[in-house]
Amino acid sequence: MATTRRATKPNASKDELLQYYHDMLLIRRFEEKAGQLYGMGLIGGFCHLYIGQEAVVVGLEAAAKQGDQRVTSYRDHGHMLACGMDPKGVMAELTGRAGGYSRGKGGSMHMFSTEKNFYGGHGIVGAQVPIGAGLAFANWYRGNDNVAFAYFGDGAANQGQIYETFNMASLWKLPCVFVIENNQYAMGTSLKRASSTPALYTRGQAFDIPGEAVDGMDVLAVIEAGRKAVAHCRAGEGPYILEMNTYRYRGHSMSDPAKYRTREEVQKMRDERDPIDHVRDLLLAGGLATEDDLKAVDRAIKATINEAARFAQDSPAPPESELWTDIYA
Repeated sequence: MATTRRATKPNASKDELLQYYHDMLLIRRFEEKAGQLYGMGLIGGFCHLYIGQEAVVVGLEAAAKQGDQRVTSYRDHGHMLACGMDPKGVMAELTGRAGGYSRGKGGSMHMFSTEKNFYGGHGIVGAQVPIGAGLAFANWYRGNDNVAFAYFGDGAANQGQIYETFNMASLWKLPCVFVIENNQYAMGTSLKRASSTPALYTRGQAFDIPGEAVDGMDVLAVIEAGRKAVAHCRAGEGPYILEMNTYRYRGHSMSDPAKYRTREEVQKMRDERDPIDHVRDLLLAGGLATEDDLKAVDRAIKATINEAARFAQDSPAPPESELWTDIYA
């Protein structure tokens, strides 16, 4: 991933920077705890962690407003937390407990919150993108100015259903922001080896959909691009594509040893491009917070995450009667 020069004088207030720092660190600590619980055998099935990509969803949520919707793939815990879903309910669902958002029946890939306008992480690659356009169609039909965010990864970018969706969204000028979370490796194949057109933001050109590449490791750059995209959509100009160039520190899932890249590469990204450290440095360099202030934020977040883990482990398993609920086919 190309390195982009980062701003040293942020166009954000102290309170805004502290909020971004808090929200990204909440996701980081949650995912670290989820990884621990998975290693202990308390989380079964699939588990895809968002560590390293936190700036993308935190930045776009900062550009969103009440009423906007979001739908994403199975790397979804960060999206849930960023839109305000309760860490306790998310963690309990990961552990398959009745206190979870889907009452313990869905696990990592099947959580929803109509209250927060979160329409799920989806296990079928690319399948959430047409759903995102459907949400945008509902906004257009109702005549409101809400925007739908449809997230997908670089590994899904070659799916045919995405281009069918692009065509329809452009034809009807649907208010949808298509967010490509390009973490460079999909399930384990470098984008350079998998795509004849690595500039994924250009994929909408055939459908007259504008797009741009964004430094997805810089929350401020994400916010700026997000505000531009949602303004385009709210003005009735149709969809917009944002390619967020980001990086996941862990493997594709908890079962992936990630041998397709070197430890040195991952460590270099952690040392030089970490999105949380970037905001931390801005706060400290600008005299907007002290080391003790930021340690206090971390302590409070760790307490929240530990409480969520306790809740998840103490919550009972769903009763057998749940086998017969929420069945539509």
